Amino acid sequence: MDSFFAASKMFWFLVAPSNLLMLLGGFGLFLALASGRRWGLGLLAVSIVGWGVLGFSPVSNYLLNPLEERFPIYRGDEPITGVVLLGGAEVPEVGLARGVPAFANAGERAIAFGALARKHPEARLAFIGGSGQLFSDGVASEARMMQMTLPDLGIAPDRVEYEVKSRNTAENAEFAKELLKPKPGERWLLVTSAFHMPRAVGCFRKVGFDVIPYPVDFRTAGPNQLNETFSRTAVGLDMADVSIKEWVGLVAYYLSGKTSALFPAP
Repeated sequence: MDSFFAASKMFWFLVAPSNLLMLLGGFGLFLALASGRRWGLGLLAVSIVGWGVLGFSPVSNYLLNPLEERFPIYRGDEPITGVVLLGGAEVPEVGLARGVPAFANAGERAIAFGALARKHPEARLAFIGGSGQLFSDGVASEARMMQMTLPDLGIAPDRVEYEVKSRNTAENAEFAKELLKPKPGERWLLVTSAFHMPRAVGCFRKVGFDVIPYPVDFRTAGPNQLNETFSRTAVGLDMADVSIKEWVGLVAYYLSGKTSALFPAP
């Protein structure tokens, strides 16, 4: 297993806000009960306050929205060479077990892929993504999940080209270029979640694959509607996890030379 890949997964497990706050609270409670130390209670208080702030307040909206606004919604009607869909929306452990398509919050990626395929019947189509799990059985389960879903989207499964080895966004870009061999002047649409688009575009630019962003799966209503609170802490914390993962990813990818800019722009 690649040591950088494993380290990045373990690092994110520890610093994801929902996990970090839980670990801080548990450690603080342990210290408070074991020794009665005041700073143990302090850690517990930090955990509770942080959980409430990120879970109920609009903070997560303000963290996520700049990522989603970075690239505008694609409105063009020009002919295209092809469509690149990044994996990650699938829930293969559910879908493959039950024999039905299963997607997480980012299911709009598949919907957009189907719509573009029907709109551009001559375009090449590519699904890019292996498994981003730390422990994987090596089966290209995300691709199998998509193959199962394609007929429902009106796409013949054999029309799509598959890349099934990439484990992260940097490898998505590298292996997509190897598979598709894009030529200068070609127009390739890149479909992924809006919050993920800056890092994805940065990776594709770094490997010399010029793509046109096609952001989908928006989680915020827009820059003028960010003050809405959350009725469940799970929702706010999930958005905090998503946004902070992207911000940390942008910094880490830039420092490690995997993206063309710290915060790629149009």
